[in-house]
Amino acid sequence: MTTTSSSTNANAKRIRVIGVPLDLGQSRRGVDMGPSAVRVAGLEARLEALGHEVEDGGNAPVAIPEQKKEGSTHAKYLKEITATCTKHAELIVKTLESGRVPLTLGGDHSIAAGTVSGVAEYYRRQNQHIGLIWIDAHTDINTPDTSPSGNVHGMPLAAIMGLGPPELSNIFNFSPKVKPENCVLVGVRDIDAIEKENVRRAGIGVFTMRDIDERGMRTVMEEALRMAGRGTAGYHISLDMDWIDPEDAPGVGTPVRGGATYREAHLAMEIIADHGRMLSMEIVEVNPVIDEHNRTANLAVELALSAFGKKIL
Repeated sequence: MTTTSSSTNANAKRIRVIGVPLDLGQSRRGVDMGPSAVRVAGLEARLEALGHEVEDGGNAPVAIPEQKKEGSTHAKYLKEITATCTKHAELIVKTLESGRVPLTLGGDHSIAAGTVSGVAEYYRRQNQHIGLIWIDAHTDINTPDTSPSGNVHGMPLAAIMGLGPPELSNIFNFSPKVKPENCVLVGVRDIDAIEKENVRRAGIGVFTMRDIDERGMRTVMEEALRMAGRGTAGYHISLDMDWIDPEDAPGVGTPVRGGATYREAHLAMEIIADHGRMLSMEIVEVNPVIDEHNRTANLAVELALSAFGKKIL
């Protein structure tokens, strides 16, 4: 769909929205409705009002738990999640080949293994690397050996960094997808004991909520973007809505108190837009079942707008 906005936007982009309504990666149901909730909140029309050209690429094919067996208790539904992530990765490559910026709507965070694989593969074919900004309450770097729950939505960053599970790590047959020095966690505050060791083992950059409290969002984001951008074509932004405090984002898969405020979240996205090097974005873990009047999906749309250049003035 082409834009009807009369304003000209020098930074106008061609955006393709891709839904991945996957909820096999976690125990609490409902995030499979996240893509619909974000679409209902007016994502396409509101991006077009900024001057972007937006098309909706529909949803990647996804199995539902009722159709499938759980499989290993250490990595539940891993086979089905890998199939969805592989298909989604191919959709991402095609989107980038067509000159469009992918905006992926989850689903649980396990979809990121597919999103990042696709972006990394597209740029790998051009002999370039990508950076990754992982904005989340959790580090998502468990492996089947370390996970206390066996829920794969706690493992995608481990897969991206080549720690496993191997099925998810090896999409497009290369690993890791991102160099450790170009991978940065922002805003983490809820980390399993063994995960801390995995974070150190992976050698990635980490800014906790304490860093944001002490140093401020601007300093943290500027540094994170510098790390992710050094020597890369740009970076993928993976935004888990549980990064934001449940006061402002109640409808998320795994809420944790003490997150980013409404304004801090917007500031982070505005700084990303200012730098102009975002290659791809995903927003995950919106759960309308436990939301209040679609507040969390509305906020997801607002944050996407800020990341794609909406300014206060």
